[in-house]
Amino acid sequence: MNIDLLISNITNPTLLFFILGFIAIIIKSDLSIPEQSVKFISLYLLFSIGFKGGQELTHSTFNSEIIYSLILGILIASIIPLYTFFILKNKLGTENAGAIAASYGSVSAVTFVAASSFLEAQNITFGGHMVAVMALMESPAIIVGVILMQLYNKNKSEKTSIKSIVAHSLSNGSVLMVLGSLIIGIIADSKQAEGIKPFTTDIFKGFLAIFLLEMGMVTAKRISSFKKYGLFVTLVAMILPIVNGSIVAIISGLFIHDFGNRFMFAILAASASYIAVPAAMKLAAPKADPGLYIPMALGVTFPINITVGMAVYYYLITIF
Repeated sequence: MNIDLLISNITNPTLLFFILGFIAIIIKSDLSIPEQSVKFISLYLLFSIGFKGGQELTHSTFNSEIIYSLILGILIASIIPLYTFFILKNKLGTENAGAIAASYGSVSAVTFVAASSFLEAQNITFGGHMVAVMALMESPAIIVGVILMQLYNKNKSEKTSIKSIVAHSLSNGSVLMVLGSLIIGIIADSKQAEGIKPFTTDIFKGFLAIFLLEMGMVTAKRISSFKKYGLFVTLVAMILPIVNGSIVAIISGLFIHDFGNRFMFAILAASASYIAVPAAMKLAAPKADPGLYIPMALGVTFPINITVGMAVYYYLITIF
């Protein structure tokens, strides 16, 4: 692997702010970002990536690669929860296994945004349709996770309607924002869209840095809450994303030819949801421990992906 690429990624200013946030909690600093500001920045990032993706789609030809991408995204989001569930079921129980499976089959919009910044640093572009792929991958993973929980749930009275879970996942704020922004980007007049380009592009990295600062602090707070589960869950949260991302980085070449699109697919496969899935699991799996599946996704998998993972997937796509 190219060590220079790994070092370049680790010394990216946005990632360094993530590390700063983590350190701030470790040393018990009083550094904090107001909750409303964090919510605004997260919505801004989703709006920006969705709108830019929609604008790029308007200039793209709807071809077979876009169709393959949408189908591949749904397949990835459906298959990953299947084997993840059975790996974890005996150790962690049905509901915890189902919630974790849904998390790892689903995607992290923030990881997607960080990956887009990584590609930009390498002067590599990706198709706007990948934003649509990201949005489409939220629901299938949640549905598969819920179905598995219901099939293996011994208490049949606790089953939840699949319809209500799908509706809840689609109406989730993060999913609605990125999908809505994508659609607006598609139908918006290109000349009119130039007027908000400074807002969607020029200040993007600055807001991402502040958001990752907050993510670093949240990670440090969450990571200690699942120590009681032992080394097993930590290893799963470290190894599973690397395996998922590496497999997709390699096999995506059979269907997708664009380097940037393959990289984003690897990231989507490797990432784990800690926003949309927890919201859905409140309905579907109230007995699943959020102190387990949220820290796994945010406290371990997220930093693994943005430090080592992206360099690994980039390297694999280069050689395959």
